[in-house]
Amino acid sequence: MKKLLLIACICSGILTNAQEDTIKFGVKIGINIASFSGDVAVTQDQFNRVGLQIGILSEIPITEKFAFQPELLFSSQGAKYDPIDNGILIEQTIKLDYLNLPLMTKYYVIKGFSIQAGPQIGFLLSANNSVESLGIDTETDIKDEISNIDFGINLGLGYQLPIGIFIDGRYNIGLSDTNDADDDNFPKATNRVLQFSLGYKF
Repeated sequence: MKKLLLIACICSGILTNAQEDTIKFGVKIGINIASFSGDVAVTQDQFNRVGLQIGILSEIPITEKFAFQPELLFSSQGAKYDPIDNGILIEQTIKLDYLNLPLMTKYYVIKGFSIQAGPQIGFLLSANNSVESLGIDTETDIKDEISNIDFGINLGLGYQLPIGIFIDGRYNIGLSDTNDADDDNFPKATNRVLQFSLGYKF
């Protein structure tokens, strides 16, 4: 709660210093190429899960070169595995859906082109383990085994056209363990997400 209050105070201060007539709002949609890092990536062969990201944002100019961009995004993350059990191929997908709040600082190198970096907090919406074997699909709710809060850092690049259309490329580095199981032997896993998005600001 203290961290959320601190974030709210920072946002409030930035909004106070910004000129209202220069603040822009926007929407964005894109794809996630998601996986895990940590012990789970070492102990199991994993593949990327391709998912959706969609949400809203606001760009608040601070100086001619710097801007602050808070966002609110629905984000599908997780990973895929193809383990073999007794000679039988199993297709397993860990599906984690978050409501993410990236707080991005943008530096405009030249007009339209920006370098981006900032922290992110994610709130878990759902978590499922999907398994397909011998043509049979089963899906299990594993939300009780996954941490409700996820912290990370975003690094990215973006380009905005004068008409308001923009494209972003971003890499999310998870800092907190997604696993919240009671088993101490459960492998540590942190989110890793490569994101590409298209949006419009008005």
